[in-house]
Amino acid sequence: MRGVSGRHETGGQEEGGRAAEGNRVVRVVVADDQAAVREGIVMLLGLLPGVEVVGAARDGEEAVALTVELAPDVVLMDLRMPRCDGVEATRRIRERHPGTEVVVLTTYADDDSLFPALRAGARGYLTKDAGGEEIVRALQDVSDGRAGLSPSVQRRLLEQLLGARPDGTESLGAPAAAQADGLTERETEVLVLVADGLSNQEIAGRLRISTATVKTHINNLFAKTGVRDRAQAVRYAYQHGLVRAPGRSVT
Repeated sequence: MRGVSGRHETGGQEEGGRAAEGNRVVRVVVADDQAAVREGIVMLLGLLPGVEVVGAARDGEEAVALTVELAPDVVLMDLRMPRCDGVEATRRIRERHPGTEVVVLTTYADDDSLFPALRAGARGYLTKDAGGEEIVRALQDVSDGRAGLSPSVQRRLLEQLLGARPDGTESLGAPAAAQADGLTERETEVLVLVADGLSNQEIAGRLRISTATVKTHINNLFAKTGVRDRAQAVRYAYQHGLVRAPGRSVT
């Protein structure tokens, strides 16, 4: 039954996906050892535009095999699976098939789960309480070369970075450094909202500007700060004192 239960006709859904904001359809393999969870994820993604589920795997071995057979854009990967777990499957996929990205979808967000998965090559990491739109956004982000991390995971990574500084300080304490990089006041506002985990649409609503304008500001601040994706932009914001990690005092 290798992957068969996950394959299904997309028909008009594919056309709808292409029509949604001009995005191409992301071809996905779903890997989860629990049949009910796996089938539920396949059904959920099948209802949403912009995604085509091309296969479903019961463990990491099948995920790797389906990657060879189907060459999906993304594997949506569980971590705790028999035979070959999600971390090892991610490592094999990224080493042997670099054209396929991996987004982890798991119940676990602890350091022992998160960091090995990212070191193995996962570009996205979500927990299973993520909504359908958040999952689709992460799939589209990683297929376009960006990181697809949930806000809580972004914050955990930054807390780890801040906590690991050898001098024990929280950050460079340097909002002025952002100004030195040439960020305008509006670009700085957008950067702070990105660091807070808001989507482009949410930022547009908060600042009462169009999503196209938000994208322009993000492209500009990426170029000025030298970051490549949203995860690096969030790191920049924390390191330069524009935002602070949860639980730290604000002066």
